[in-house]
Amino acid sequence: MTPETILQKALDGARLNFDEGLALFECNDLTLLGNVATRLYLQRTGRPRETVTYIVDRNINYTNVCVTDCSFCAFYRKEGDAEAYVLPFEQIGKKIEEVVAAGGCQILMQGGHHAGLTVDYFEELFRYIKNRFEIHLHALSPPEIVHLSKVSKLDLESTLRRLKDAGLDSIPGGGAEILVDRVRREISPKKCSTDQWLEVMGAAHRLGLPTTATMMFGHVETLADRVEHLLRLRRQQDETGGFTAFICWPFQRGMTPLARQTGTEAITGWEYLKTLAVGRILLDNIDNHQSSWVTQGPKVGQMALFFGANDMGSTMFEENVVSAAGTTYHLDEAEIRRLIEDAGFVPQRRNMRYEFVT
Repeated sequence: MTPETILQKALDGARLNFDEGLALFECNDLTLLGNVATRLYLQRTGRPRETVTYIVDRNINYTNVCVTDCSFCAFYRKEGDAEAYVLPFEQIGKKIEEVVAAGGCQILMQGGHHAGLTVDYFEELFRYIKNRFEIHLHALSPPEIVHLSKVSKLDLESTLRRLKDAGLDSIPGGGAEILVDRVRREISPKKCSTDQWLEVMGAAHRLGLPTTATMMFGHVETLADRVEHLLRLRRQQDETGGFTAFICWPFQRGMTPLARQTGTEAITGWEYLKTLAVGRILLDNIDNHQSSWVTQGPKVGQMALFFGANDMGSTMFEENVVSAAGTTYHLDEAEIRRLIEDAGFVPQRRNMRYEFVT
């Protein structure tokens, strides 16, 4: 089948298969892919095209101590290193105060896999936050939760229930990388498996905890691996329906061991936009797709709005993981709104569930 035939099939409302997804990744007509991705967003959601959402929140990394040694990460430190830290509750509280003062409605909290932090620590932390602030707690990626369940000697569902009871509102999609175990064994062998990542998400959805889905690409994976990743997400969404959004971004080479090992070229903005568009076309059951201006910069982030993205992501306030690899872009709310307006759209604040807020 030609790319045109495959894309027409998608526009006709039919679900694409693995071979058709692979053919789209091999297609070099970027304008065509972007056009269809945008049309499918409108067709599938019935939303007004002019609205582009964003969220005012902050990314808080509670610790950089980690035992997983992921080769793509320049952020983590070993316990005892001079730069290793676990943020005191009071310092986390001050960061949240700044978010609330700016009208923010959420904090995104992720960190390293710290061997000494059990579920009791997070219950205390979450209750500390919830007793002081009216804020949505979007925290702990699936690999963190798998690690937490192990060090706490609990099963996944018990771990999630205790976190939810302590104040956890939703779960970020971090740590997905590529949901193919061959790839995961190469770049993050100590991290959870594909099935474990999906198991956390399914269990969270069944408990009423919404989550996001992500993909970090452009390292050792093949195009076929990218397709498999997207189809695994699509199947999970069919089963439990709790993904509120999909976010993809290229591997940030910078000062990472993986960059030195592979010697691969950095992903271009062109390849990012194509991957974003194919993600929108294949993921027919996830309505919201986010622009990754944090890794691509404001101009490509703005272009993403024409390649399947309907959301400009977060103000973030601070970002430590991507910037540790050498990529540093910062936008405040005014700049995000300006980028959206300059592209011809109307900016709209949202929450994690993509409900409009003022």
